[in-house]
Amino acid sequence: MPRKIPPPPINGALVVDKPAGKTSHDVVEAVRRLAGFRQIGHLGTLDPLATGVLVLLLGRATRLARFYSGRRKRYDCTVRFGFATDTYDSDGEPQGKDLAPTLERRAIEHFAEKLTGCIEQTPPAFSAKKIHGRPAHELARKKKPVELKPLSVNVYEFRLIDIESSSARFTVECGAGTYIRSLAHELGRFQGSGAHLSEIKRTAVGEFTLDQAIELNELADATRSGRLAQCVIPVENLLAEIPRVTVLPFIEKRIFHGVKFNVSIAQIQPGREIFLQGATSALDSGEPHGALLRVFNGEERLIALAEAVVPRTYQPVVVFPPTD
Repeated sequence: MPRKIPPPPINGALVVDKPAGKTSHDVVEAVRRLAGFRQIGHLGTLDPLATGVLVLLLGRATRLARFYSGRRKRYDCTVRFGFATDTYDSDGEPQGKDLAPTLERRAIEHFAEKLTGCIEQTPPAFSAKKIHGRPAHELARKKKPVELKPLSVNVYEFRLIDIESSSARFTVECGAGTYIRSLAHELGRFQGSGAHLSEIKRTAVGEFTLDQAIELNELADATRSGRLAQCVIPVENLLAEIPRVTVLPFIEKRIFHGVKFNVSIAQIQPGREIFLQGATSALDSGEPHGALLRVFNGEERLIALAEAVVPRTYQPVVVFPPTD
């Protein structure tokens, strides 16, 4: 029996609405099975408890992951006051009796303000942060001591939406590396009764929003009807904020060999930040990338990302050969 030839990879970004109870790896594996190829990765994990925007990069687009590492994120979340848990969320073990406090709006808003801006945050013991090469959660599950150093993170918005009984709903916009679970834990420490994250939905990763997201069952239906590619944002449409240039065939050949090339200022088209409703207020947090350029050929195909080494001279840093 002839061996079945796998379908060629689809190149681009897929925004999935992750269901509760599944890990980010579970979602990646599910999409790999549907797509029929394995070259798929994600832009930042979500805890099993979390739902919402999980951005996957498919095919050659996986090479662009590092340029998305600083994207801001938005969340809608609910914090339950009354007791803390060892994981800082509702999947963990309670660390005391439920005190069921009555919450005062002004006090909760004040606590949230204290956690807004550039803050020092200690990651949860039950996290993927490495300690001597091992994830912290492995040590925590074995009841071994976990010592994690505080890290500087950026919280751009931490806004109280509503209070119902002992729970408070918030919207959060934050930089890369921020743990919403840790914010919930700190709120409980400030308030005095303890708290944990009871619900969380990620609504945006930079320009990728919940309105663009597709559920796994819808994705399965699209695959069966041959519409999977229609669900994917083409690689040529990614990183639109980076300026672009279209090069002639002889420059294209140089780029495929990783050779530096020159362009004139007149050739460069400015990038544009595309913000859909619900996107973050700015794309990135932290240090911006260097002077990058998206390079297209005459067929409007993305062939490389290049970085300026001197004015008007660029070095390819990611190359997409025609046989790739």
